[in-house]
Amino acid sequence: MTPIESDAAIPPIAETNTAPHSNIEAAPDQRNDAASPQLVAALLPINTVGLNEPLQWLSLGWQDFTQAPKLGLLYGLCFFVMGHALLLAFKSAPLYVLALGASFLMVGPFLSLGLYQISQDLQALQQPTLKRSVCAWQPIASPLTLFASALLVSGIVWGGASLLLFTLSFDTMQLNSNTWTALLSLNNLSLLVAYLVLTAAFAGLVFTTSVIAMPMMCDKRVGARTAGLTSVRACQKNPGTMTLWAMLIAALVVAAMLPWFVGLLVIGPVLGHATWHAYQALVVPPLPYAPPSQ
Repeated sequence: MTPIESDAAIPPIAETNTAPHSNIEAAPDQRNDAASPQLVAALLPINTVGLNEPLQWLSLGWQDFTQAPKLGLLYGLCFFVMGHALLLAFKSAPLYVLALGASFLMVGPFLSLGLYQISQDLQALQQPTLKRSVCAWQPIASPLTLFASALLVSGIVWGGASLLLFTLSFDTMQLNSNTWTALLSLNNLSLLVAYLVLTAAFAGLVFTTSVIAMPMMCDKRVGARTAGLTSVRACQKNPGTMTLWAMLIAALVVAAMLPWFVGLLVIGPVLGHATWHAYQALVVPPLPYAPPSQ
């Protein structure tokens, strides 16, 4: 991993508004965003990472999980319950499964806030605790609310579009246990292609704007716009690596869902920890990882 040359010499975000030669006036409230969050995000250094980095992030995520397995399994249980809630919704109301699935994809990043805190504590050689993990959202409540609102709107549009597509395709079909078989039939190939394109578009938008936004808010206490813009810049700087990372996430989640969602107990928290290390690699100067001794 090598920092980009043009960004390497730029002072960190904490110094951007205090440099003698800077003409940017500091905002009265420094807790979240500077006076110009777009400018701050544009100045924040972004590293260039190689195609081998996502596997390293997964490896570090696994290390974090093994260092705090009880906390990790607790979050994994939450992912597991979400998966079975989706399955229950499909059995009782197949019409809403696509919309509900889209909404659940929005919940995952927020549930991972506690996992980011665990990884941060481990990297700082501190013992992670359930209280600190569960309360990780409190210092960033204001920007998190703004970011959540934006993702919620995206989730509603995504879910509504999925529901409309499903309804228009099966308006004359009786919804029963054979709905899934009918949905996957080659006779509905156009529906499947349309849904995949729709899902890819919305998922790509959400991924680009949020892939490192929340760990950045947890770490640097920046605002939602700054975090979102930096996430977009990271994806623009590393399109191949971030595309590979998105594909790995999707493949692992699908694999975890196949055996009755049991895999989510482990893969869910590992991906959450790995996202923290992805943020560290993309935005923060690389630091040696030293998990606490047993």
